[in-house]
Amino acid sequence: MSQRYVVGLDEVDAAQAALVGGKGAQLGGLARIEGIRVPDGFCVTTEAFRRVVAQAPSVRELLGRLVRADPEEQDAVRELSARIRRTIEDITVPDDLAAEIGHALARQDEDTAYAVRSSATAEDLPTASFAGQQDTYVNVVGHEAVLRHISRCWASLFTERAVVYRRRHGIDDRTVHMAVVVQRMVFPEAAGILFTADPVTGHRKVATVDAGFGLGEALVSGIVNPDVFTVRAGEVVARTIAVKRRAVLPVPGGGTREAAVEAERRDKPALTDAQAVRLVELGRRIEARFGGPQDIEWCLADGDFHFVQSRPITTLFPVPDAGDLDPRVYISVGHQQMMTDAMRPLGISVWQRTAMATMHEAGGRLFVDATRALSTPAGRAGLLALAGRSDPLTKDALETVLGRDDFVLSGTDADAGDGGRQGGRTSASLPTDPAVVTELIARNEASLAALERDIQEMSGPALFDFLLTAFEEHKRVLSDPRSMQAVMAGMEATWWLNDHLAEWLGEKNAADALTLSAPGNVTSQMGLALLDVADVIRPYPEVVAFLGGVSDDTFLDELAKLTGGAEARDAIESYLDRYGMRCVGEIDITRPRWRERPSTLVPVILDNVRTFGPGAAARRFEEGRRRARAAEQDVLARLRALPDGAEKAAETQRMIDRVRTFIGYREYPKYGVISRYFVYKRALWKEAGRLVAAGVLGDPDDVCYLTFEEFHDAVRTGQVDEELVRRRKDAHRHFRTLTPPRVLTSDGEALSGAYRRADVPAGALAGVPVSAGTVEGRARVVLDMADADLAAGDILVTAFTDPSWSPLFVGIAGLVTEVGGLMTHGAVIAREYGLPAVVGVEQATRRIRDGQRIRVHGSDGYVEILS
Repeated sequence: MSQRYVVGLDEVDAAQAALVGGKGAQLGGLARIEGIRVPDGFCVTTEAFRRVVAQAPSVRELLGRLVRADPEEQDAVRELSARIRRTIEDITVPDDLAAEIGHALARQDEDTAYAVRSSATAEDLPTASFAGQQDTYVNVVGHEAVLRHISRCWASLFTERAVVYRRRHGIDDRTVHMAVVVQRMVFPEAAGILFTADPVTGHRKVATVDAGFGLGEALVSGIVNPDVFTVRAGEVVARTIAVKRRAVLPVPGGGTREAAVEAERRDKPALTDAQAVRLVELGRRIEARFGGPQDIEWCLADGDFHFVQSRPITTLFPVPDAGDLDPRVYISVGHQQMMTDAMRPLGISVWQRTAMATMHEAGGRLFVDATRALSTPAGRAGLLALAGRSDPLTKDALETVLGRDDFVLSGTDADAGDGGRQGGRTSASLPTDPAVVTELIARNEASLAALERDIQEMSGPALFDFLLTAFEEHKRVLSDPRSMQAVMAGMEATWWLNDHLAEWLGEKNAADALTLSAPGNVTSQMGLALLDVADVIRPYPEVVAFLGGVSDDTFLDELAKLTGGAEARDAIESYLDRYGMRCVGEIDITRPRWRERPSTLVPVILDNVRTFGPGAAARRFEEGRRRARAAEQDVLARLRALPDGAEKAAETQRMIDRVRTFIGYREYPKYGVISRYFVYKRALWKEAGRLVAAGVLGDPDDVCYLTFEEFHDAVRTGQVDEELVRRRKDAHRHFRTLTPPRVLTSDGEALSGAYRRADVPAGALAGVPVSAGTVEGRARVVLDMADADLAAGDILVTAFTDPSWSPLFVGIAGLVTEVGGLMTHGAVIAREYGLPAVVGVEQATRRIRDGQRIRVHGSDGYVEILS
């Protein structure tokens, strides 16, 4: 097959990105849309690029060094990139290739001006736009000038910014090639960018037009502020007309210049409202052709619009596919589960199959559809009340949507079902009796033991049939009405104490002190148990030194060879037997568990060895109980001194007994779920191993990118769609870059809510007060538990804390998280350990620098940055 070095844009379609790059393929697709004008031109293909680069073997050698370079060594990356660019620019374009380009140019007049634009194969992708990463040149005149700028476009594949961008998106430099688009130049009166969805809010029905005079380079380079038109439903709903003092204009004979805009035109709009609306109408055609919101570069010349680029808007959070066009409101599951990271397809599908509510996937996260509850007065009131208790930011986001005239949800209270009541259940009939909790735990353990027994002999397709039945048992255990009542009993007692003691005694968050060292909390026990492991290890310096050098997960076998090593290994193994199913992000079954990666716990164990003395776990628990008892006596004594004090004290005593009976159980259902998940995972990963042994998969973890149903099919048929796995990996990599909103509408609007408080000092970071007290200390910003390096008195600042983080809590002085509410796991454990904590602090890990001194106001819900 002969090489294709030059192809006309009229020959190109959107499926030819490998030949003409992302920009070229998009332009070819644009040109095929009725009513869309694209300047004539051609593409110098990636085959031409490969041929030219092959003339300089040093490029291959330099590229190998670039790929191997440490991303942190910025100077090395900068130098290697520059050397590759210089080498490519110095290569002489072969005569036959130059002649073929000249033949394409000869179709126009000799003095025709062109735009010469880079078009890499990794560009304008659905998950990575590469906007502005490679070079574009405008008003290029003459054969030699075009050839020279084509070489510059080839070289721009290796600008430092492009190399860094590829690494951020996991793209190997050696797999990317460059085509070049050469188009007849359009000399516009105005130019700019059209976003067919609001790039800030994500709203898919709102389009934004940026416009300026002259060439679009004035906007791209930032030398002028654009006019901004907001268009919705065929009309301009908002406009901002900038004072445009400068413009970029073409120079006769080639090149551009920056020029002053005439004084009388500076405050005139670059477009009329009618033109902005017409532009958006054309943009909607382009959006429909490419199947998603677009970032479109346009020019206005001779009274008509010309389009010179269209790429996906890659920063928008995806919208769940509801299968209809009805208005819907979705609430993030991750913000309730304290895990907002992107999940992989197997993790999503297993959670969907085992959850009590219908879950909708978008952007690798899960959402629940709250439309039904919000559509009725009673449902709305109940859901907003619950949201206000758990996460004020979610409540604010919901109220923002509900306050809009253009987003109408309607229904009757009869339609709302359980959504019309707060959770649809009451705990009032449940006796305050510890035996209730004991019985619930015993039933859960019996169900888990039956699962572990029955799954042993299962394999192949029969395993998946068995798991479908096991998932139903999973939901039966999770939905046990008595269990749900026990959870609600602890939460409702907490709310009662906080509300009534604030009213009667003026005391904020009084339940915090009253729930210290509450019995039966499996998550707080997990943190204290690791202190006991440290007690076993501390007397053996050789073991401590060995653990300090652990770098992989095989260390337990080597540990037994040291003095004291057998005891240390047994202590760690015993801990893993009880808690080894846990891990960060544990609701995603694909995440490695502590049992699979025990090295994750080693830094925490060593911190405990250094920071605490023998018996610390028992002392801390007993000290918590003593403080809780003292707080109880103080509260009751103060109540008795009030009017009707005896009655208030008696009622409060009943609620204290109730909260201490049930608040610990709040953590148990999650523990039971994750215990079952680990049983499922071990069985599923055996099947993954069999697929690898049979040559169906290259890596057991490839099953993470299949749904449960697809995994089942792979086991049944012995076949896996490798291209599907590759696409899913790319999508997951992209989803990890997105920040999930607390609330998402079917129009694509992403809302994270806002604090509307007047009691936060200037400069302080607002959040939700979840554990009383004030503490000042060094902030340690930790994004991965395995990287934690904490000392006594440090304040942990992180994105979220699911139960797996609780072992870190025993050694810190305070807690700040970006996600959370009063009854989320981190808050419950912080209160039990007596740690001042503020959660729901937006962008805390960015706004607080590691090592800064901060003050956490756990009672008032804000964080001060002191240095």
